[in-house]
Amino acid sequence: MAAARNNEFKLFGPCGDEEHQSGSAVTLSCHLSPEISAVAMEIRWFKGTDCVCLYKNRQVTEGRGYEGRVNLLTQELQRGNISLQIRDCRESDGGDYLCQVTNGDTTEECTVGVREGKCSRSSLYINTSSSSSSVSQNES
Repeated sequence: MAAARNNEFKLFGPCGDEEHQSGSAVTLSCHLSPEISAVAMEIRWFKGTDCVCLYKNRQVTEGRGYEGRVNLLTQELQRGNISLQIRDCRESDGGDYLCQVTNGDTTEECTVGVREGKCSRSSLYINTSSSSSSVSQNES
């Protein structure tokens, strides 16, 4: 019953301070490796326990307090780019953001941080953790 699965992937965030900025917007960089399409996956961005943005069944839902300010780059999902843009950046937007991607029974997480009080010139840092439930190693 255990069929070979090709849904294994990892999440990677920005290298160093590689966040993209324009005016009062900041982009929390996160992408899949290998570069596979995330269109059919479930993507959640959290700040603490608050869901900032949810992508499920090809629909984007903005979290409470983030309406009109967050943008999942849906046109980039095909290339494995699941970055989140926050517009009209506020002081309160500083802190850690958790990106959680689920594909079937595999879930990967990645944390991207926006330094407190520096939303317009953010220092992003990254921490990836794998909570994958599918491990298939064939040893003969």
